[in-house]
Amino acid sequence: MQREKGRVDFGRRVLTLRRKRVAMRFDRRSVIVCAVLALAVVGVSVLALMTGSYQLSVAQVVSALTGGESGLVHDIVLTWRLPRVAAALVFGAALGVSGAMFQSLLRNPLADPGIIGFSQGSYTGALIVILVINGSYLELVGGALLGGMATAVAVYVLAYRRGARGFRLIVVGIGVSAMLGSLNTWLILKADLDVAMSAAAWGAGSLNGVSWDRVVIGGAVIAVLLVLAGMLSRPMRQLELGDDAAASQGVRVTAVRLGVIIVGVALTATVTAASGPIAFISLVAPQIARRLARTGGITLAPAACVGALLCVVADYIAQHAAPTPLPVGTITVVLGGGYLGWLLFREARRRL
Repeated sequence: MQREKGRVDFGRRVLTLRRKRVAMRFDRRSVIVCAVLALAVVGVSVLALMTGSYQLSVAQVVSALTGGESGLVHDIVLTWRLPRVAAALVFGAALGVSGAMFQSLLRNPLADPGIIGFSQGSYTGALIVILVINGSYLELVGGALLGGMATAVAVYVLAYRRGARGFRLIVVGIGVSAMLGSLNTWLILKADLDVAMSAAAWGAGSLNGVSWDRVVIGGAVIAVLLVLAGMLSRPMRQLELGDDAAASQGVRVTAVRLGVIIVGVALTATVTAASGPIAFISLVAPQIARRLARTGGITLAPAACVGALLCVVADYIAQHAAPTPLPVGTITVVLGGGYLGWLLFREARRRL
C-alpha cells in the first residue's frame, strides 16, 4: 500500500463511498463479479420459473411477479415454483458464506462444514427432532443448531493440543462426521418405516415441498446471520495474518473466532433444518469466488453470490435433467465431488 499525492494505492482498484464522517471501500473487481453473478442468478431463476410440465413465457413470469397475472399462471409461478427458487437462492447464499467463514478461519480450502462434521451434527440434531418428537420447523432449527454447535465443540476439544490448528481440526472433523453418519443411519433404521423413508429422502438435501413458511422464517434468520457475518468480515480477514498479528492490530482473537464458529454453524443449521444437508456448496463456492474476484483471501459477498448461483443451477438440473425430480443434494454431490477430487490432486502436485 502506497500513498501518492494524498491518495492511497491499495494495489487494486477500489470504489470508495463517503457519507459525512463514514467511508466505505469496496474492491472494484469484486463488485463487478458480484454484479455479473447476480445477473446470472436472475437469468437462471427466470428460466426455472418458466420451465416445468406447464411451460410459461418470460412475459407471463414477469407479469405474474409484478401482479399482472391471476388464475393458473399466478398459482404456478408464485405458489408452486417461486418458493423453491427463493429457497435455492437464500440457502445457497447462506452455505456459500458459511463455507467462506470456515475456510478463512482455518486458512484451508478443505474447511467445509460438511467435511469437518458440522453439517452432519446439524442433521443429527434435526433428525432426532423429526424421529422423536415430530417437531415443527422452529424446533427443527433449534435441534439442528444444538447438534451443529455440540459437534463444533466436540471437534474443537478433540483437536485441541496447544492450540487448535486448521489441519488437525479438519482431520478430527472428518472422523467425527463419519461417526455421526453411522449414527444417523442407525436412527433411520430404528424408526418407523414411513417416518424413516421421509427422513432419508430429506437427508439427501431436497427442496421438494419447501413452503413459503420455511422460506420466510429461514430467510429472516439467515438475513440476521449474514449481517453478523458482515460485521465479522474485517476481523476475520485480519485473523488470516495469524493470531499474533491480528492481536497486535486490536482484534480480540478468541471472541472473533468464537463468533465466526457460531455464525457459520448457525447458517449451516438453518439450511439443514429447512432442506436437509446440501453438500459441497460450502466447499466449492468460496474457492470459485476467490478465483473470479482474484482476491488474496476469502471474501463473503462473492462467495454468497456463487453459492446462490450453484444452488439454483443444481436444483434446476435436479428438476429437469432426469425423468423424475431428484433431490438437489444428489447434483451438488456430483459437482462438488469432482471439484474436491481436482482440489486434492492440485494440492498434492503443489507439494511434490
